[in-house]
Formats: sequence, structure tokens, C-alpha cells
Amino acid sequence: MAFLELHDLKTHFPVPGSGLFSSTSDVIKAVDGVTLKVEKGSILGLVGESGCGKSTLSRTVMQLQPATSGTVILDGENLTDLQRNEVRMRRLDFQMIFQDPYASLNPRMTVYSTLAEAICQRHPNLKKDRPTLTQKVSQLMATVGLDSRYMRKYPHEFSGGQRQRIAIARALAPEPKLIIADEPVSALDVSIQSQILNLLLDLRNDLGLTMIFISHDLSVVRYIADEIAVMYGGKIVEYGNGEEVFHNPKDEYTKRLLSAIPHFKATA
Repeated sequence: MAFLELHDLKTHFPVPGSGLFSSTSDVIKAVDGVTLKVEKGSILGLVGESGCGKSTLSRTVMQLQPATSGTVILDGENLTDLQRNEVRMRRLDFQMIFQDPYASLNPRMTVYSTLAEAICQRHPNLKKDRPTLTQKVSQLMATVGLDSRYMRKYPHEFSGGQRQRIAIARALAPEPKLIIADEPVSALDVSIQSQILNLLLDLRNDLGLTMIFISHDLSVVRYIADEIAVMYGGKIVEYGNGEEVFHNPKDEYTKRLLSAIPHFKATA
């Protein structure tokens, strides 16, 4: 059994204004029958244009959005069968990194407060052990390449790349087994993107994390992912090894995505 398995997962939304007697077609099929497997310690790249259902799929896996039907099985446990309070406790094992760290970080909380709160979700006894908690915050900042001297600063005092490192540290704090990264570099300068991608690869290798990396950019996904799933219209239209998808795409939509990647020629 794979570490994460999605079986015929569907997340549908009623069309605004559709009434009691509307037809069954009056729904938005954001996720429409997705079946995927992610092996432990691997990175699955989920790629597609805006509106294809990538973010809804990630929120459904995270149990932030209830599935219409289908199952999400993490490490042998069916998450779709859990009650709300059970999901809250289980969510320590799967965390999310969002696209915009400035929006996802609380501007009124210092880095220390943000990370300490997340650490205590897994280790509530540390609330009364300030020296150990501070040490753990310092270690976590070092893990993502931040100087612990700045743990008392607020998000607005950091650059975009540094804020994303804080967001990554917060995701790591509860010691999860699965991380879903939803467009984590798209809001960053190109020069910073590679640093964050390399950080995520290092974390996968050092901590044995399993990841779903979501992006609209096939070239970014190719760099970081072991397997690639191409999503279109709520469905997975292509799946395979990264090099296979790039060199031998089978679906026409994948071919169009590949043709949109810029190719630069050297000039004399």
C-alpha cells in the first residue's frame, strides 16, 4: 500500500442559484474522480493551469474541504471516515505550505510565537518548558536556513523568500509525515525560487518527508518531482515519471503545457 492513496475522489460544488429541482449537471466538478498514489518519501508534482482543480484537490486531501465522494487514505487510515475532532488531531501528520506566506502568517505574531505554537501542537508539555521550546524554535529556524537571532521579529520585517522559509518551518514544526506545497514559489523572484526548491529537496532527503508539490509551471515541477500528475478539468489526464512526461507526453493538454515553456537561444 502506498503512503497516500486517493480513490475516485470527487469534490463538487453546487452552481450558485441552482434550486431544489435543478439537474445533477448543475454542479462545478472541481475534482472529478481523481485516483492517485504517492509513495513514502517521494515528491508528486501536481501541475495544471489555474482553475483546473489543483488547490481544491489539496484542500480535500487536507480535509479542509469535504469530499463529495471517494476516499483519502494516509498511511493506511481512511481520513474521509474521521470525525471533525479526529481530523484536527490527525492533521498534525499532514501540513500545508501556501502560495503567499505574507497572507498565511499572522502579522501580529513573531516568528518565535508562530513556531512555538506549532511545536506545542505536537508537544503540549513544552508550553511550560520555555528553554527547551526556545531551543526547538532555534533548531527549526536553522533547518530552513534562518538565523535564530531574528526569532523575535515579525513577518513584515522579512523578505518574501525569508517569509516562505518561516512558513515552511511552521509546516515542519508539528513533525508531519506529509507536506502539501501549493504554489510555494510562484510569488517569489526567480532568483529565490531555486533556493526554496533546493530547501524542499533537502528536507525530503533529510527528514524522509512525503510531498505533493503543486504548480502551474511544468519546468519547476520537473526539477523537484519524482512523479508528475497533470490535471485538467478536475481530472488527471497524464501521470508518470518526470522524464517520461517531458519526453513522451501522451495527452494533448500536456503537450500544450510543454509547448508553452519558454526556450531561449544563445545569441552571438
